[in-house]
Amino acid sequence: MKFHVQLFTWLLVGILAVACAPITRRRPIGKADRAQKVSEFSPIKKKIALLTFYNESPIGGEDLAQIATEEFRKDISRSREFILDPEAETVFGTSKEIYAGGGIKLAQLGRKAKMSGVNIVIFGRIKEARIRQKSDDIGIVRKVKSLAETIVELKVYDVLTNKELYSETMEGSIADDNLRLFNAESEDNLALRQDLLRHSLRSTVKKFVPKIVKLGSKLDWMGRVAKIIGTRIFINAGRNSGINLGDILRVVTEGQEVFDPESGAMIGISEGEIKGTLEVVDYLGVDGAVCILHSGGSVTEGDYVQLYL
Repeated sequence: MKFHVQLFTWLLVGILAVACAPITRRRPIGKADRAQKVSEFSPIKKKIALLTFYNESPIGGEDLAQIATEEFRKDISRSREFILDPEAETVFGTSKEIYAGGGIKLAQLGRKAKMSGVNIVIFGRIKEARIRQKSDDIGIVRKVKSLAETIVELKVYDVLTNKELYSETMEGSIADDNLRLFNAESEDNLALRQDLLRHSLRSTVKKFVPKIVKLGSKLDWMGRVAKIIGTRIFINAGRNSGINLGDILRVVTEGQEVFDPESGAMIGISEGEIKGTLEVVDYLGVDGAVCILHSGGSVTEGDYVQLYL
């Protein structure tokens, strides 16, 4: 009987302790919290228009131009910071065309680039590609020293501001020192020269990638309202671009070009007017998203969107 009384007492004390304990409720995560989390941990990827490099050196031809382009494409893709626009050259053409036009073509196509969601255009040229060889004077088998050198220029154009953001020239070289059967015009020797130039070019192009990644992290991302159906607003960026459900985006109009009245030179582009905000509620296709109006109004197709910070 005494045991039952003690058991009852323990149970009663436990029930009273639970009942009297303070009730703690989990604070719901608001939209601002979601936007802050996204900005801290899931940066939106900028879309790049990468144009085929231009080889203006007298050797290597289109082969070297393609190698430079693909090497840069491969390394910039590994960074996972950007999305490469597969239709870039249909809008802008090649690097050769840009250089021939003195950059004017880029400014003319700025609005079209914005509509396609491109944030920056990258183009470049191989300024020099050369190889030097020196061999022993005598003998059928001679020690041949080879040195391949390449000089590459790369430029980055910001579509949002219609300005060139980056321009730099890099140099690279690679050496080879082997014993070979002497025949200056042999197929083996020609193949060696070509391979050395390719390796030198790859090493040169790689030097640009960390700088472009750092540059891209400082740029503002901008997308576009592609379609409006009823209360659903579709934008041209989604899961692949790093857009997250719950993101809050601000809707802005296109900025106006500002020119110096005396020189006629363009000073820059003014900020567009904020029309409201959208909330991302679903994904669409490979890289699109569905939004609903969060605040404001008068959103129209073609308006631009930015991450609300």
